[in-house]
Amino acid sequence: MTRYGQFCPVAKAMEVLDERWTLLIIRELLSGSRHFNELRRGVPRMSPSLLSQRLRTLTRAGIVERREDRNRVSYELTTAGEELRPVVEALGGWGIRWIGELGVEDLDPHLLLWDMHRNLNIDAMPDGRIVLAFVFPDVARPADRWWLVVDGDEVDVCDVDPGHPVDVTVTGGLATMTRIWRGDIEWDAAVGAGSLELTGAAHLRRVVRGWLRLSGFAAVPRPT
Repeated sequence: MTRYGQFCPVAKAMEVLDERWTLLIIRELLSGSRHFNELRRGVPRMSPSLLSQRLRTLTRAGIVERREDRNRVSYELTTAGEELRPVVEALGGWGIRWIGELGVEDLDPHLLLWDMHRNLNIDAMPDGRIVLAFVFPDVARPADRWWLVVDGDEVDVCDVDPGHPVDVTVTGGLATMTRIWRGDIEWDAAVGAGSLELTGAAHLRRVVRGWLRLSGFAAVPRPT
């Protein structure tokens, strides 16, 4: 842990929070991830050993509580951890407003689909199993194809064909889908420009947009 040697409370807070990946782990816990594999899917480029190390540090700092139930381990934010919610939301809003440019290195289909699956509007979907396929022609195989399988209240993210009939397929560049998710561009504009293509039954293509809620940061006003 970095030591700044200052009594300033900002410095003391940053001794815990400024290690690489730490705030992103807290972001995932705030978003509802509770188990190690769920956390890994929210930070797919972080090694498992480093994730374990950061969780131990956060537990010792009193920000995360580690729980065991019948040999299954879960992680939950303490009161101190929950108080970081407005901090993380403010950082995300600031990033949307002032660090808007995305490079190729920022694009990750694993993280995008993991984020999207948490924000689906299940109540707007028809009864029964719904399968959405996402195809990113500009991504190297096998990470170019993903599926969201919705069955009741359960939502699975699949990077291998689950073998169910697909209701709607969304095809477009990874940058396009990421920018839609972030609220940088409008869904209808991307479809109208041909950047996003929908295939499937016509009545489902018309309503699929209502199933896909955007990131919580999408509504943040951009600077004019």
